[in-house]
Amino acid sequence: MSTEDAALRLGVATKTVYRFIDRGELSAYRIGRVIRLKEADVEAYEASCQIKPGSLAHLHRD
Repeated sequence: MSTEDAALRLGVATKTVYRFIDRGELSAYRIGRVIRLKEADVEAYEASCQIKPGSLAHLHRD
């Protein structure tokens, strides 16, 4: 999958995908001069971003 495809899937800019890769948050592979991502790695990253119930308490007042 291209970085552009990953960005579309995650709903972020391509530059953000490069940032995730650079931080080690998202695995990527250089094939010649092109950077590619495995769909399973993008899916795993997406799953790791799931919000847990009760983790947004700081955003609202009761």
